[in-house]
Amino acid sequence: MRASLLKWYDLNHRDLPWRRLNHSSKEEDQSELDTRAYGVWVSEVMLQQTRVQTVIGYYNRWMEKWPTIHHLAQATLEEVNEMWAGLGYYRRARFLSEGAKKIVAEGGRIPETVLALRKIPGIGDYTAGAIASIAFNEVVPVVDGNVVRAIARLKAVSANPKDSVTIKRFWKVAAQLVDPFRPGDFNQALMELGATVCTPLNPSCSTCPVSEHCCALSISREDNSVVVTDYPIKGVKVKQRCDFSAVCVVEIQGAQQILEGNKCVSEFLLIKRPNEGLLAGLWEFPSVLLDGEADWFARTEAINGFLKQILRLDPKKTCHIVLREEVGEFVHVFSHIRLKVYVELLVLKGVTNDLFKKRNNKTMPWKCVDSDALSSMGLTSSVRKVYTMVQKYKKKDLSPAKKRNRRTKKLNS
Repeated sequence: MRASLLKWYDLNHRDLPWRRLNHSSKEEDQSELDTRAYGVWVSEVMLQQTRVQTVIGYYNRWMEKWPTIHHLAQATLEEVNEMWAGLGYYRRARFLSEGAKKIVAEGGRIPETVLALRKIPGIGDYTAGAIASIAFNEVVPVVDGNVVRAIARLKAVSANPKDSVTIKRFWKVAAQLVDPFRPGDFNQALMELGATVCTPLNPSCSTCPVSEHCCALSISREDNSVVVTDYPIKGVKVKQRCDFSAVCVVEIQGAQQILEGNKCVSEFLLIKRPNEGLLAGLWEFPSVLLDGEADWFARTEAINGFLKQILRLDPKKTCHIVLREEVGEFVHVFSHIRLKVYVELLVLKGVTNDLFKKRNNKTMPWKCVDSDALSSMGLTSSVRKVYTMVQKYKKKDLSPAKKRNRRTKKLNS
């Protein structure tokens, strides 16, 4: 089976940028080994929960900006998050940054074994196995979703693939299968098989290089009530939690003039999320989680309380409300959360210089940026969507013709 799979992989594997870093010769210096290990690490982290075609562009831009682990270690987390924007699961980017800094601080050599790699923040069993086998030829397995599906069909494993006991079984079988001479290529071949041939819904059994070893295919030929796609069994999906959030795009007229004493330009208020939890350390518009569905008045009161607590900014007393409008709503889906987002636009002026001087960045960092800076920032897809909604709203609903008939919602009482 190993020989058949490796022969197929040699002839049919996809040409992906991180695979071009594979062994070039038997005699490689340490820098080449480190470069390959770094490339494997970055690609495998990006590929978690993300399609290959999406990753290619991000990987190429990343490697162009930070070609070695030493370059990455010098980058700030904000720079890393900006480069990562749009890939989602931002904790992955933070772990890459923290891991690079740890490795460089300890000598700059990427560990060569699974045991040593597991000590790096954010590197789990899968990533450690990928780096150790592909970059350093350690004979160890890797198990991802594609491998689970392929092994479940090869061995006709009918147990729940997400059960901890079953997961250990998959790792044990994968360890028995891995080729002792080409472990990295074999692991990539097994993942490639699951991604391109042994697919979830429409496996191409007629072109599978290891179909003669497939127990699921053999069973399906003997029993018409069984099909290959019965393996692995479908796990029960965890019901997503429903959350509600009020987001307020605060535009401060003349903010740059206040801060720097130069030309009068409107700027937008951004808040930095806490360094732990969902979307840790990322910038967003002021937002508050709600207890559930809430009307306009309840949402604005919640936002007012947040602005007063974090910025000592009271829209009712410390400045003049030029405009306050409900823009719209949308649903943003995370892996485990279905978040309904209510969007409003709040335009202020008369914000005093003293107010900015009293900023309390110890509780929650914040900053004001103009539209050009905002457009170039690495914002999450949901924050970008909020900003796009506001820009479209301003063009459509705040045009001169509509201003005369617009009903502005001012909450000064």
